Formats: sequence, C-alpha cells, structure tokens
Amino acid sequence: MSLLRSARFPAVMLLCAAAVGLILANSPLGPGLGELRGTHLAIEGSAFDLSVGHWISDGLLAIFFFTAAIELRYELTKGALREPRKAMVPAIAAAGGVIVPILVYLFFTNGTQYASGWPIPTATDIAFALGVLAVFGRGLPGAVRAFLLALAILDDIVGIIFIAVLFTSDLNPLWLAVAAGLVLVFFVLSRVQPRTTTDAALRQAALLIIGIATWGVVYQSGVHATIAGVALGFAMAPKKADRLRHRLEPWVNALVLPIFAFSSAAVMIPAVSVGELSPAFWGILVALPVGKIIGIALAGFIAQKALGTQSDSHLAVGDLIAAGALGGIGFTVSLLLGELAFAGNAVIGAEVTLAVLAGSIISMVLAGILVTWRARHYRKVAAVDS
Repeated sequence: MSLLRSARFPAVMLLCAAAVGLILANSPLGPGLGELRGTHLAIEGSAFDLSVGHWISDGLLAIFFFTAAIELRYELTKGALREPRKAMVPAIAAAGGVIVPILVYLFFTNGTQYASGWPIPTATDIAFALGVLAVFGRGLPGAVRAFLLALAILDDIVGIIFIAVLFTSDLNPLWLAVAAGLVLVFFVLSRVQPRTTTDAALRQAALLIIGIATWGVVYQSGVHATIAGVALGFAMAPKKADRLRHRLEPWVNALVLPIFAFSSAAVMIPAVSVGELSPAFWGILVALPVGKIIGIALAGFIAQKALGTQSDSHLAVGDLIAAGALGGIGFTVSLLLGELAFAGNAVIGAEVTLAVLAGSIISMVLAGILVTWRARHYRKVAAVDS
C-alpha cells in the first residue's frame, strides 16, 4: 500500500492507463471499446440510466473529489494555506495560471463555436505534478513543493467551481434543497460519538447510505454529480475524514483515477490533417504548457515583489518557471472539463482529449528538464555551503 501512497507510482499508473486507453481505441479493438463505454447500465426502478463512461466520470470520480475535498480542507486549516499571508503568493500565482491560459485559449477560439471550452486548460493535476517533482526534484527546498501543492490545490478549487457553476443544466431547486439537507445530516452524524462497536458499525453504514443518496440527489438536481463528493468531503468530521482519506487513497490511486484516465483517453485519433484540427485543439495545446508557465511565473514574481515575501519562502524566477511547467500538467480535471464542455460533439471531444494529453505531456517534459535544472542548482549550492 505504501507504493500506492507515494508521489511517483500513481503518476506512472495514470500515464500508463491513458496510453493503454488511447492505443486500444485506435486498434482493431477500438469499436468494441467504444461500444462498451457507451453501454447503458440502469438501476431498475430509478431514473439512473447512464452509460459506462458516465458511471465512471459522474459516479466513480466522485470518490476522487471526496478525497480531494478532504485534502483541500486540511491544507486550508492546517497545511500550506492556513496562514493567509503565506497563501497569498500561490493564490495570486494560481490566478495567473488560470487567467493567462484562458486568454491563450480564447486567442485561438474567439468568435468560433469552440470558445465555450475556455475552462479546460485551467486545471493542474496534483498527482502528476507531485509525481514529476518527486522523480526529478531531489534537492529542491521544501518551499518549492509547498508552493506547488498550494498552487495545485487552489487550481482544484477553481476547477470545482467551474464544474459546479458552468456545467449545471436544468437546475432543480427542490432536489438541491434535499441534497443540502442530506449533507447536513451527514455533517451531524459524522460527529456523533458511538458508544459501542455496534453503534460504530451502524453509523458507518448510515454514512455510506447517506453519501450514496446525496450523490443520487445531486445528480437529479442538475449539478454535476461529482460535486456531491466535494460537499461530503468538506462536511465530514475532520479526524474521521482524514482517516477515511488515508484508507481510500491507495484505491483512488490504483483504481479510480487509472480507470477514469483509461476511459477518458480511449478516443479515436481524428482522421484529419494537422491543418484541419480545430482551434480548440491548438488553444489547449498551447495554453497548458505556455499559458501556465507565463501566468504562474509572472503572477508569482509580481506577488512576491508586491508582498515582500520572507526569504525562507521566497522563490527564484527559475523556481517559478519550473512550477509553471508543473502547473501545465492538466490531465484528470482538464479531461473532465473537456468531456463536459463538448459533451455533444464526439469529434471535437476526441480532439480536446488528445490536446489535453499532448499539452500535459509537453508540460511534463518541460517540467522534468526545468525541475532537474533547479534541483542540480540547489545541490551545488548545498555542496558549496557545506
């Protein structure tokens, strides 16, 4: 289990799962795989009749968002973001890392039917970014990792907001109110102290049932169902939530995220020439590696100058550029945003998926080079000082 909790191995699994999905989709097995993803699995006697692909992106991925919300709350209350002054620089850098990629994307797509995909290149994949940092960053100061973690977490918050606000259709206030009530019950019940082992088992069963019911009600409300995971993660009692996240982490890394990566990447490469690729493809391909580096490095530099960052947490320009490259690894949330933004257009959806994969891989390569360069620099400084 310790391997599945490490920073490196889950990132490798994600990349391999995506590669296998893309390869199989473009092999003789591709049509069968497409049919499998499109096969509908219904819960008899209910309104839930979703394809396998939607059960993965709407259902399975809610578990990932549940654990992500627990981590977000921890960092906001006890971790890298607990002190507002320390959180300001990564917050401003994260804002730059959202705004500039959006502007780059809109530069390519403004005035076209693809402009609505602007949220896609705004996300940073924590698992991948920290994985690359773990592989190439031996010798980097802790301030760089803390900055990247805060940056990625803030990016996740933005991604969650985009999913909740932009991709909500036919909002049903009644179902939403029921969902809020269930979250409140979950909040209270998770804080009840059981007196016996039987009480504890009954409470766990009740929490599981309420959690599943909340997901179903949020789905019915018109809000994207993964937001149920976010709400429950924030609502659960902190100590219990941290223990549960610790137990779920290996399963999320080994099953949930790889299955989602495999399913999302299982698209056929469009049979078009380079010149026929849509503006959405080019917008994402450039926005992830280039937009993120410019946005994060420039905003981070300005924030440090304006706020007078203390020397122990001050990052050099090279560190900010390396963090910007890491921020361009969009992957999980970017793939989900792409699915949501172009759900009704399979051809453009395939191009968007390929652009996210390509842009993330370019960012990974750049990040590997830049992080290695910075790590070597700090090792040399340490050797001179010693």
